Amino acid sequence: MATYRQVGRLLGVAAKLSRSLAGIGYQSSGLHWPSHNTGVTHRWPQHPPWVFPARTMFVQTQETPNPNTLKFLPGRTILESGTMNFAGPRDAYSSPLARQLFRIDGVKSVLLGPDFITITRSDANMDWKVIKPDVFAAIMDFFTTGLPVVNEDSTPSADTAPSDDDDEVVAMIKELLETRIRPTVQEDGGDIVYRGFEDGVVKLKLQGSCTSCPSSIVTLKNGIQNMLQFYIPEVESVEEVKDEVDEAARA
Repeated sequence: MATYRQVGRLLGVAAKLSRSLAGIGYQSSGLHWPSHNTGVTHRWPQHPPWVFPARTMFVQTQETPNPNTLKFLPGRTILESGTMNFAGPRDAYSSPLARQLFRIDGVKSVLLGPDFITITRSDANMDWKVIKPDVFAAIMDFFTTGLPVVNEDSTPSADTAPSDDDDEVVAMIKELLETRIRPTVQEDGGDIVYRGFEDGVVKLKLQGSCTSCPSSIVTLKNGIQNMLQFYIPEVESVEEVKDEVDEAARA
Protein backbone atom coordinates (compact mmCIF):
# COMPACT_ATOMS: atom_id res chain seq x y z
CA MET A 1 0.00 0.00 0.00
CA ALA A 2 2.84 2.38 0.74
CA THR A 3 4.05 1.93 -2.80
CA TYR A 4 0.64 2.84 -4.27
CA ARG A 5 0.44 5.97 -2.10
CA GLN A 6 3.90 7.03 -3.28
CA VAL A 7 2.89 6.51 -6.91
CA GLY A 8 -0.25 8.54 -6.31
CA ARG A 9 1.77 11.43 -4.86
CA LEU A 10 4.18 11.30 -7.79
CA LEU A 11 1.31 11.44 -10.27
CA GLY A 12 -0.12 14.45 -8.43
CA VAL A 13 3.22 16.24 -8.54
CA ALA A 14 3.57 15.41 -12.24
CA ALA A 15 0.15 16.88 -12.99
CA LYS A 16 1.00 20.10 -11.14
CA LEU A 17 4.34 20.30 -12.96
CA SER A 18 2.56 19.87 -16.29
CA ARG A 19 0.17 22.72 -15.54
CA SER A 20 3.03 24.99 -14.42
CA LEU A 21 5.16 24.36 -17.48
CA ALA A 22 2.21 24.92 -19.79
CA GLY A 23 1.99 28.51 -18.56
CA ILE A 24 5.62 29.39 -19.09
CA GLY A 25 6.07 32.12 -21.70
CA TYR A 26 9.41 33.83 -21.20
CA GLN A 27 12.96 32.83 -21.98
CA SER A 28 16.16 34.78 -21.50
CA SER A 29 16.66 35.61 -25.17
CA GLY A 30 13.09 35.91 -26.29
CA LEU A 31 9.51 34.83 -25.80
CA HIS A 32 7.95 31.46 -26.49
CA TRP A 33 4.22 31.84 -26.27
CA PRO A 34 1.23 29.90 -27.67
CA SER A 35 -0.86 31.90 -30.14
CA HIS A 36 -4.08 30.49 -28.63
CA ASN A 37 -5.06 29.37 -25.18
CA THR A 38 -3.89 25.82 -24.60
CA GLY A 39 -6.21 23.78 -22.42
CA VAL A 40 -4.76 21.50 -19.75
CA THR A 41 -6.17 18.00 -19.81
CA HIS A 42 -6.06 15.45 -17.04
CA ARG A 43 -3.95 13.14 -19.18
CA TRP A 44 -0.18 13.37 -19.54
CA PRO A 45 0.31 15.28 -22.86
CA GLN A 46 1.72 13.53 -25.91
CA HIS A 47 4.24 16.36 -26.40
CA PRO A 48 6.32 18.05 -23.71
CA PRO A 49 4.20 20.81 -22.12
CA TRP A 50 6.61 23.53 -23.27
CA VAL A 51 6.17 22.63 -26.97
CA PHE A 52 3.12 23.88 -28.86
CA PRO A 53 3.41 22.61 -32.47
CA ALA A 54 2.34 24.98 -35.27
CA ARG A 55 0.88 27.49 -32.85
CA THR A 56 3.91 29.32 -31.53
CA MET A 57 6.32 32.15 -32.28
CA PHE A 58 9.73 32.62 -30.79
CA VAL A 59 10.56 36.33 -30.69
CA GLN A 60 14.15 37.15 -29.86
CA THR A 61 15.64 40.50 -28.97
CA GLN A 62 18.99 42.02 -29.83
CA GLU A 63 20.57 45.06 -28.25
CA THR A 64 21.70 47.91 -30.49
CA PRO A 65 24.38 50.62 -30.09
CA ASN A 66 21.52 52.96 -29.17
CA PRO A 67 20.29 52.24 -25.61
CA ASN A 68 16.88 53.68 -26.50
CA THR A 69 16.22 51.18 -29.29
CA LEU A 70 15.80 47.42 -29.27
CA LYS A 71 15.75 45.01 -32.21
CA PHE A 72 13.05 42.31 -32.26
CA LEU A 73 13.50 39.18 -34.38
CA PRO A 74 10.20 37.28 -34.90
CA GLY A 75 11.85 34.54 -36.95
CA ARG A 76 9.82 35.24 -40.08
CA THR A 77 9.74 37.66 -43.01
CA ILE A 78 8.53 41.17 -42.20
CA LEU A 79 9.21 42.93 -45.52
CA GLU A 80 10.21 41.28 -48.77
CA SER A 81 12.91 43.92 -49.25
CA GLY A 82 14.06 47.29 -47.92
CA THR A 83 12.84 48.98 -44.76
CA MET A 84 9.96 51.22 -43.70
CA ASN A 85 10.39 53.81 -40.98
CA PHE A 86 7.54 55.26 -38.92
CA ALA A 87 8.62 58.23 -36.83
CA GLY A 88 5.29 58.46 -35.04
CA PRO A 89 1.73 57.08 -34.92
CA ARG A 90 0.53 59.44 -37.65
CA ASP A 91 2.97 57.86 -40.11
CA ALA A 92 1.71 54.34 -39.46
CA TYR A 93 -1.48 54.60 -41.54
CA SER A 94 0.03 52.29 -44.18
CA SER A 95 1.06 49.51 -41.79
CA PRO A 96 -1.39 47.56 -39.59
CA LEU A 97 1.56 46.09 -37.69
CA ALA A 98 3.10 49.49 -36.93
CA ARG A 99 -0.29 50.84 -35.82
CA GLN A 100 -0.62 47.98 -33.35
CA LEU A 101 2.87 48.59 -31.97
CA PHE A 102 2.19 52.30 -31.48
CA ARG A 103 -0.68 51.43 -29.16
CA ILE A 104 1.91 50.32 -26.63
CA ASP A 105 2.80 52.87 -23.99
CA GLY A 106 6.43 53.94 -24.38
CA VAL A 107 6.84 53.24 -28.12
CA LYS A 108 8.16 56.32 -29.92
CA SER A 109 9.08 55.02 -33.38
CA VAL A 110 9.04 51.78 -35.38
CA LEU A 111 11.37 50.55 -38.13
CA LEU A 112 10.36 47.50 -40.15
CA GLY A 113 13.09 45.54 -41.91
CA PRO A 114 13.28 42.34 -43.95
CA ASP A 115 13.36 40.12 -40.84
CA PHE A 116 13.42 42.52 -37.90
CA ILE A 117 11.45 45.21 -36.08
CA THR A 118 13.29 48.02 -34.31
CA ILE A 119 11.45 49.80 -31.51
CA THR A 120 12.58 53.15 -30.10
CA ARG A 121 11.28 54.02 -26.66
CA SER A 122 9.95 57.48 -25.86
CA ASP A 123 11.45 57.71 -22.39
CA ALA A 124 15.04 56.75 -21.67
CA ASN A 125 14.09 56.16 -18.03
CA MET A 126 11.46 53.55 -18.91
CA ASP A 127 12.83 50.07 -18.37
CA TRP A 128 12.77 47.76 -21.38
CA LYS A 129 11.45 45.05 -19.06
CA VAL A 130 8.20 47.01 -18.94
CA ILE A 131 7.90 47.49 -22.72
CA LYS A 132 9.13 44.14 -24.04
CA PRO A 133 6.23 41.92 -22.89
CA ASP A 134 3.70 44.20 -24.62
CA VAL A 135 5.78 44.26 -27.81
CA PHE A 136 6.10 40.44 -27.73
CA ALA A 137 2.34 40.07 -27.34
CA ALA A 138 1.53 42.65 -30.05
CA ILE A 139 3.81 40.96 -32.60
CA MET A 140 2.45 37.48 -31.94
CA ASP A 141 -1.18 38.62 -31.85
CA PHE A 142 -0.70 40.46 -35.15
CA PHE A 143 0.62 37.43 -37.01
CA THR A 144 -2.40 35.38 -35.93
CA THR A 145 -4.75 37.85 -37.64
CA GLY A 146 -3.47 37.19 -41.18
CA LEU A 147 -3.34 40.91 -41.94
CA PRO A 148 -0.57 42.24 -44.23
CA VAL A 149 2.36 43.94 -42.54
CA VAL A 150 1.89 46.90 -44.87
CA ASN A 151 -0.96 47.82 -47.19
CA GLU A 152 -0.70 46.69 -50.80
CA ASP A 153 -0.30 50.25 -52.10
CA SER A 154 2.66 50.91 -49.78
CA THR A 155 6.23 50.05 -50.70
CA PRO A 156 9.53 50.28 -48.79
CA SER A 157 11.74 53.28 -49.40
CA ALA A 158 13.67 52.97 -52.67
CA ASP A 159 15.70 56.20 -52.48
CA THR A 160 18.95 54.26 -52.27
CA ALA A 161 18.16 52.02 -55.25
CA PRO A 162 20.06 52.86 -58.47
CA SER A 163 18.16 54.81 -61.11
CA ASP A 164 18.68 55.34 -64.84
CA ASP A 165 18.85 59.08 -64.16
CA ASP A 166 21.87 58.76 -61.84
CA ASP A 167 25.25 59.94 -63.06
CA GLU A 168 28.33 57.79 -62.57
CA VAL A 169 29.28 59.21 -59.17
CA VAL A 170 25.77 58.94 -57.71
CA ALA A 171 25.42 55.40 -59.05
CA MET A 172 28.67 54.42 -57.30
CA ILE A 173 27.55 56.06 -54.05
CA LYS A 174 24.23 54.19 -54.13
CA GLU A 175 25.91 50.90 -54.95
CA LEU A 176 28.26 51.19 -51.98
CA LEU A 177 25.41 52.19 -49.68
CA GLU A 178 23.24 49.31 -50.88
CA THR A 179 25.84 46.54 -50.90
CA ARG A 180 28.38 47.47 -48.22
CA ILE A 181 26.93 49.95 -45.76
CA ARG A 182 23.18 49.37 -45.33
CA PRO A 183 23.48 45.62 -44.56
CA THR A 184 25.93 46.42 -41.75
CA VAL A 185 23.74 49.18 -40.34
CA GLN A 186 20.64 46.97 -40.51
CA GLU A 187 22.43 44.34 -38.45
CA ASP A 188 22.36 46.89 -35.63
CA GLY A 189 18.65 47.59 -36.12
CA GLY A 190 19.02 50.78 -38.16
CA ASP A 191 19.05 51.95 -41.74
CA ILE A 192 20.45 54.70 -43.94
CA VAL A 193 18.58 56.26 -46.86
CA TYR A 194 20.20 58.30 -49.63
CA ARG A 195 18.91 61.87 -49.85
CA GLY A 196 21.23 63.49 -52.39
CA PHE A 197 24.73 64.42 -53.51
CA GLU A 198 25.66 68.07 -54.00
CA ASP A 199 28.99 69.92 -54.09
CA GLY A 200 30.87 66.86 -52.84
CA VAL A 201 28.49 66.31 -49.91
CA VAL A 202 26.54 63.06 -49.57
CA LYS A 203 23.26 63.61 -47.71
CA LEU A 204 21.86 60.68 -45.76
CA LYS A 205 18.86 60.11 -43.53
CA LEU A 206 19.35 57.92 -40.46
CA GLN A 207 16.59 55.60 -39.27
CA GLY A 208 15.87 53.11 -36.50
CA SER A 209 18.68 52.63 -34.00
CA CYS A 210 20.78 55.23 -35.84
CA THR A 211 18.32 57.97 -34.89
CA SER A 212 19.55 59.98 -31.91
CA CYS A 213 22.21 57.36 -31.30
CA PRO A 214 25.21 58.70 -29.33
CA SER A 215 27.57 57.07 -31.83
CA SER A 216 25.70 58.12 -35.00
CA ILE A 217 28.12 60.96 -35.77
CA VAL A 218 31.06 58.60 -35.38
CA THR A 219 29.31 56.15 -37.70
CA LEU A 220 28.77 58.85 -40.30
CA LYS A 221 32.26 60.34 -40.24
CA ASN A 222 34.58 57.47 -39.34
CA GLY A 223 32.60 54.70 -41.00
CA ILE A 224 30.48 55.78 -43.95
CA GLN A 225 32.42 58.88 -44.96
CA ASN A 226 35.79 57.11 -44.89
CA MET A 227 34.51 54.23 -47.00
CA LEU A 228 32.89 56.48 -49.60
CA GLN A 229 35.97 58.68 -49.84
CA PHE A 230 38.22 55.63 -50.26
CA TYR A 231 36.31 54.39 -53.30
CA ILE A 232 34.94 57.69 -54.66
CA PRO A 233 37.37 60.67 -54.62
CA GLU A 234 34.55 63.06 -55.51
CA VAL A 235 33.02 62.60 -52.05
CA GLU A 236 34.26 65.31 -49.66
CA SER A 237 31.97 64.73 -46.68
CA VAL A 238 28.80 63.05 -45.42
CA GLU A 239 25.99 64.88 -43.64
CA GLU A 240 22.78 63.78 -41.92
CA VAL A 241 19.49 65.31 -43.07
CA LYS A 242 16.27 65.31 -41.07
CA ASP A 243 12.72 65.52 -42.34
CA GLU A 244 10.13 67.78 -40.77
CA VAL A 245 8.28 64.69 -39.55
CA ASP A 246 11.38 63.46 -37.79
CA GLU A 247 11.99 66.82 -36.17
CA ALA A 248 8.41 66.92 -34.89
CA ALA A 249 8.70 63.39 -33.51
CA ARG A 250 11.94 64.19 -31.70
CA ALA A 251 10.58 67.41 -30.19
